[in-house]
Amino acid sequence: MTELKNDRFLRALLRQDVDVTPVWMMRQAGRYLPEYRAVREKAGDFMSLCQNPELACEVTLQPLRRYALDAAILFSDILTIPDAMGLGLYFAAGEGPKFRKPVQTPADVEAIDVVDTEKDLGYVLDAIRLIRRELNGSVPLIGFSGSPWTVATYMVEGGSSKEFARIKSMLMNTPEIMHQLLEKLAQSVIGYLNAQIVAGVQAVQIFDTWGGALSSHAYQEFSLSYMKKIVAGLIREQDGRKIPVILFTKNGGHWLEAIAESGCDCIGLDWTLPINEARARVGDQVSLQGNMDPAVLYGKPDAIRKEVGLILEQFGNGNGHVFNLGHGIHQHVNPEHVTAFVDAVHELSAQYHQ
Repeated sequence: MTELKNDRFLRALLRQDVDVTPVWMMRQAGRYLPEYRAVREKAGDFMSLCQNPELACEVTLQPLRRYALDAAILFSDILTIPDAMGLGLYFAAGEGPKFRKPVQTPADVEAIDVVDTEKDLGYVLDAIRLIRRELNGSVPLIGFSGSPWTVATYMVEGGSSKEFARIKSMLMNTPEIMHQLLEKLAQSVIGYLNAQIVAGVQAVQIFDTWGGALSSHAYQEFSLSYMKKIVAGLIREQDGRKIPVILFTKNGGHWLEAIAESGCDCIGLDWTLPINEARARVGDQVSLQGNMDPAVLYGKPDAIRKEVGLILEQFGNGNGHVFNLGHGIHQHVNPEHVTAFVDAVHELSAQYHQ
């Protein structure tokens, strides 16, 4: 086991003492970096980049060469599971992900098999092992998956959606079929994340990007219940360390208390809820991750520093805070502004950890 030189991210997730608030960014390896765009062009297309362990390793490490980030996150995609299910994932220019064979009938759901990660997604595990070797204990590596509900929205809609008409029709008219699909996805995610943990990731995040599109009772039944099942099925200790679990539901502020009861270690917050309010509602039950509006990074360094200071002040003294954006970094952000952001978090947070 390689000893971690910087473990403040893992310590913060577990509400342990840290010297400064750790920081990483969702989509930190991405299109805002010119070096990423060069590798993406070399790969030919997005999925070819994901499926090439050497190139996936390279883009995972790129932001760590520029910024004093406290964690790396595996470069991959939440739709690797349905791709492995044979649905024909592709990325249309300017339109995002699409599936050639969407899942829209009971027969379609019946035909899907739970993914065998070793057999069907071995390239992800190869990338993890390579990344861990290259990181050499500098910072922890985060693994991830999409939530069953979020992944199902793409599978049923055939791609991105604003109205979720097809999947909500399935949910309302044939809830038993919806549950059958979500159960297969939950079992696939459990196997996928456990394989990532065995391969070397040191924390995992479940991205529930579209949970907030549901009504309150539907969220509990069709999204949170499956994330709870996943958390309960995960390996929680590996190589002598606890494996923290982060649940991130975008627009999930209504359900903080319920998410805190899920068994997760940390709740990811978007920017629509003040972090002091979130902390007051969940207390010391879980740590919190977030929650700066990604658009703040369009601001000048002084404005970014001011916003960072405000969020740190709102969280206040003590541990259990991982600084992050409230969603992924935007592709047109000036990379120099990220330097101002990361440095501000470390410099301004020390006073809250004395």
